[in-house]
Amino acid sequence: MITLSDLHSAQSLLHGTTSRTRLIELDLGVPHVSPPLRDVGTFAPKADRLLYLKPENQQPIGAFKLRGAYNKIASLSEADRKRGVISYSSGNHAQGVAYAARALGVKAIIVMPSNAPAIKREATAKLGAEIVVVGPGSDERKAKAEELAAQNAYVIVPPYADEKIIAGQGTIGLEILEDLPEVDAVFSPVGGGGLISGVAAAIKLTNPKVKVIGVEPELAADAQASMRAGKIVQFPADQVSRTIADGLRTQSVGAINFEHIRNYVDDIITVSEDEIRQAMKLLAANPATVAEPSGAVATAGFLFRCDHLPPTKLNVAIISGGNIEPEMLHALKQP
Repeated sequence: MITLSDLHSAQSLLHGTTSRTRLIELDLGVPHVSPPLRDVGTFAPKADRLLYLKPENQQPIGAFKLRGAYNKIASLSEADRKRGVISYSSGNHAQGVAYAARALGVKAIIVMPSNAPAIKREATAKLGAEIVVVGPGSDERKAKAEELAAQNAYVIVPPYADEKIIAGQGTIGLEILEDLPEVDAVFSPVGGGGLISGVAAAIKLTNPKVKVIGVEPELAADAQASMRAGKIVQFPADQVSRTIADGLRTQSVGAINFEHIRNYVDDIITVSEDEIRQAMKLLAANPATVAEPSGAVATAGFLFRCDHLPPTKLNVAIISGGNIEPEMLHALKQP
């Protein structure tokens, strides 16, 4: 389990490398996005419930993943850096590792799934990382990375199951509390669990009264199933691959992440594919809050599950990333 000391150390290490993203209040003055998507209920949070957005789409790589990746690689010994690093990712962590490795002069190899969005694969390559492509399963890319690490003595930089990664992501939670000390609830996407582990630890270790709510796609709700069962539940690759939220297609949360979730997360809720699209459409109205599908999930959770959640007044939803395919963004902006 990470500590407040780990979180503050990561915050110091990241100073000057990651962006200090500022909260943006979401205008909820309209009852729904026009035109509404079929089979999706309109969202109408009560007027006394405010939602602020934490726009991690404004990071240098367009996603929060740089925080954990840089904290991990910068913490390696000089000898380990000379060995080179390897990671496995569907896109945003890949870019985070590539960016951090380039900044620190470290060789980087990334194992990516064949269904990773082209925009993320191309961005990773432009940052100088060597890419190895495998099938769509999260277990498959992890196995390939471990095989190559064993063969070449690379240091593995996991996407979520690592204390340095968790502490780096947790700096988001510290910033939320600094900017909005009176916050009542924080909504975070859940994939492998790195983001919510760090954010929840930062929040609960500082102010246990703040609610931390995880949000997952219904098609990839393994973290919710794990929380309900009291043990890690794994979903099949062909199921989680069906969600539009490519960054949340992990088949299970990591062991260390699950311990943080059990200790610090109040609840995990799910949203439909259409609800994710609806939230994306709303967020795309402001260039500062454009979100990829995974990045819109937390906002969708607040908008569409408000009536089933504790009556909080000041809420924050994390936009975890904005690396959206141009065609998808264009379609969202059509009347």
